[in-house]
Amino acid sequence: MDIVIMGAPGAGKGTQAERLEKSLHYTHISTGDVLRKEIASGSEAGKKIAAIIDNGDLISDEWMLSILKQVVAGIKGSIILDGFPRTVEQAEMLDKMLAELGRKVGKVIEITLPDEVVVARLSARKQCQLPSGEIKQIGPDFSLADCQAQGGEVFVRKDDAPESVMHRLSVYHKQTEPVLDFYRKAGRFEEINGNQTPDAVFNELVSVLKA
Repeated sequence: MDIVIMGAPGAGKGTQAERLEKSLHYTHISTGDVLRKEIASGSEAGKKIAAIIDNGDLISDEWMLSILKQVVAGIKGSIILDGFPRTVEQAEMLDKMLAELGRKVGKVIEITLPDEVVVARLSARKQCQLPSGEIKQIGPDFSLADCQAQGGEVFVRKDDAPESVMHRLSVYHKQTEPVLDFYRKAGRFEEINGNQTPDAVFNELVSVLKA
């Protein structure tokens, strides 16, 4: 069963998706990582994507779906999508794309978190960029020592500043509510409390997926 994991910035989507990948053998697909890897590869597509992002523009839905389709087509088992869809139109396009591959989104799970907790979390977090271009969050599952041992560089995202986080939250709430309603009406939506320990969140996720 393919799933979509959603949540505000800092809700722990990536961390929990990686744990599900290891424990339940899902394949975690982060759209941000997919784009960064394409850019890091130096391919013609990567160069075009970099130019678009550098200009402050967004990758078109059609192009994003095309890239995702190529990635998903090479995966046999179930997937976890992280970072997509962000709009109802994208959700509809995703359903169509997966159907073409004989797949479907079985469940959409939102990890909820109060805005004030999101701001506190993001303001304090650090990340690591590995030589491959992959981004890892510094935390319990990937330490500062792990980053250094693998030749990575530690950095703090500019958009993790408190004022930037508040803006990102505003955008998230505005864009995402219609998407959540879309999946609620389809009977595919579940909600998990993210304001608890990572282990507790993970256990709830597993329970929902096995229900």
